[in-house]
Amino acid sequence: MKKYGIFYGSTTGTTEELAARVADALGVTADDVYDVSNTPVEKTAEYEVLVLGSSTWGCGELQDDWYDFLKALSAENLSGKSVALFGCGDAESYPDTFCDALALIYDALSSSGCRFVGAYSPEGYAETGSALCKEGKFVGLAVDEVNEADRTEARLASWANLVKQQTA
Repeated sequence: MKKYGIFYGSTTGTTEELAARVADALGVTADDVYDVSNTPVEKTAEYEVLVLGSSTWGCGELQDDWYDFLKALSAENLSGKSVALFGCGDAESYPDTFCDALALIYDALSSSGCRFVGAYSPEGYAETGSALCKEGKFVGLAVDEVNEADRTEARLASWANLVKQQTA
C-alpha cells in the first residue's frame, strides 16, 4: 500500500474533524495527518499520495491557512505523486461556489506533475454548477455538514474506496 499523508486547513474545526474521518476511511494513522497552518510543505515529500482538504469561505475562497502552503506546494515537483481532494462547503447558502476551494487547489497544482484521483459523479448533490465540477465530475469529495450531514458517511465511504482503487 502506498503511503498517504493528509494535509488540511480548518478554521472552525469542521474540516479538521472531516480529515480525521478521511484518515479512518483510508486507513491512515493520526501521525500522518497534518494541519497546514503549522506544517512545512517539505513534509509532503514523505508521501506518495497527498490527500488535501480545505473548507470554502466567502465567495469560493480557500481556508486562510492554505494560501502560503499552496503557494509553496505548487512550486514543488509533484511528479509521481497522486493527489486526492476533500472539503467542506454550504451548498444551500453558496450554491455557485460550493466547495470551490478544492477547485482552487486543483488549478494551482495542475501543472505540478501530480496525478489527481478521486473525481466522481455528483449524483445526489443539490448543486453541481460550481467550479468544483469539471468535465461532469467533482474533483474531490464535497461535504456539506450544514445541510446534508446525513449523507456524509456514504459519500466518504464511496470516495475513499475510489481513491484506494485509483492509488493501488
